[in-house]
Amino acid sequence: MSTLLPPPKRQKQSHAIPSAIEGGSQSVSIPNVVVQFLSDDGCNSLAPPVSLPADVPRAHLESLVNQLSNSEDEPTPFDLHVALPETKAGSPTRVIVSTSILVDILSLPGTPLTPEDVIKIRCSPQAVFRVRPATRCSSTLSGHKAAILCAAFSPTGEMLATGSGDNTARLWDLMTETPSHTLEGHRGWVLCVEWEPRQRLLATGGHDNAVRLWDPKTGKCIGNAMTGHTKWVTSLAWEPVHINPTNPRLASSSKDGTVRVWSTRLRTLEYTLGGHTASVNVVRWGGVGNGRLYTASNDRTVRVWDADRGQCLWSLTDHAHWVTTLTLNTDFATRTGPFDHTNRVPKSDAEAKERAYKRYEAVTSNSSEMLITGSDDHTLFLYSLPSSSMAGDVTHGKRPKPLARLTGHQRQVSHVAFSPDGRWAASAGWDAAVKIWDGRTGKFVTTLRGHVAAVYRLSWSADSRLLVTASKDSTLKIWSMKSLKLHTDLPGHDDEVYCVDFVRDKIVSGGKDGLVKM
Repeated sequence: MSTLLPPPKRQKQSHAIPSAIEGGSQSVSIPNVVVQFLSDDGCNSLAPPVSLPADVPRAHLESLVNQLSNSEDEPTPFDLHVALPETKAGSPTRVIVSTSILVDILSLPGTPLTPEDVIKIRCSPQAVFRVRPATRCSSTLSGHKAAILCAAFSPTGEMLATGSGDNTARLWDLMTETPSHTLEGHRGWVLCVEWEPRQRLLATGGHDNAVRLWDPKTGKCIGNAMTGHTKWVTSLAWEPVHINPTNPRLASSSKDGTVRVWSTRLRTLEYTLGGHTASVNVVRWGGVGNGRLYTASNDRTVRVWDADRGQCLWSLTDHAHWVTTLTLNTDFATRTGPFDHTNRVPKSDAEAKERAYKRYEAVTSNSSEMLITGSDDHTLFLYSLPSSSMAGDVTHGKRPKPLARLTGHQRQVSHVAFSPDGRWAASAGWDAAVKIWDGRTGKFVTTLRGHVAAVYRLSWSADSRLLVTASKDSTLKIWSMKSLKLHTDLPGHDDEVYCVDFVRDKIVSGGKDGLVKM
């Protein structure tokens, strides 16, 4: 005897969907809509317009895009969304198609679109691999005797480095989730840790004004500490692999207002950048030409330097208060160098350089190197900087103007980060809000609310589909970029969470309770 299935539940329909009354019973007629599939920026058509029922599932829409675009390769996963006009300040400017056009677009309260309109769906290609969201705490690792101030996964995701207020850094083996080495030598808090993009070295900077290099295989310090800063080190940045695969240089910023560039082979100072008049909070090494250095300072300016000659190209003076954070759309590519999701190890410097350059080019193929800066003035600025320039422009006042001013935070901006593919940017603030922006135009997308205290740090998954945030409220939260909503809540820390990083399907966090959680 066969099993009888219950009838499917009827979808709730909005007043915008026409209905017909027949014989006293209400039946909903599904309208047909004309759909136009466009590229992510809305400039190019991927296929001719098609007429189809409004309740076609999202998976069928994605399959239809692949068929109509005549792609001979493997089907491309797409993120489907419809751009909306900004009706009021802070209102969402895009709607994600997660179920169907009928449910997500036409049934949306206050939507300006009707079945008579051409529904323009923008299709954004996504990574062919997918990162699984973390759902539970697999390990709680003790060992540090004070708050954990920084944490960073190695480029391959096989090791983890943490820095603490107990004057030590520690290395952890991710395969066994156990401690590997304790790095002792700093005479003050370890404020920043940064992996060399080929995982051969680890750099640490601290409250003792010193920069140290470590061998991650043995946990031993390489030579003496690199000294010269007169105040503590705030940030570190390695030279990209596609510029220097053999002996990359290291840049360190300091509260003394300077940036120093070191030769890691000789462990000596190459030059000092001394244009800032207050603490330099962040330094990033970009990959344009022979390399650029980007610095953000408490003197309210952002400076762009020629890393080859050590000369200032531009001084960006748009912020009205301390500039505390900045990000490049190439940060993930330069940080992980030649290592992608396949995790193949390059056999030579030439192979590493070639693969790292291809990954860098993939991010900048549709745009130049993009920069976002965040400040205590509650705003962010998006810049697209020219790929070629002449030193000395700063003296002539010829500086690039920002593409957009990103407003909406009610308090200081604590952190900003581009997604690995450069499509999104996320900012965290002391107002407990996380805001998502379009990474190419700076247009506001949505606000992610869930934290009840200041959000300190955020980190993206390698496929750009997930975002994790760490907060003063002692929790971490994972947000889905498919639904633009909270995906998973990760409690467990006993106090404020200061740092977080995301690699493969592992998340690491550390904070005031002195525990490392994975």
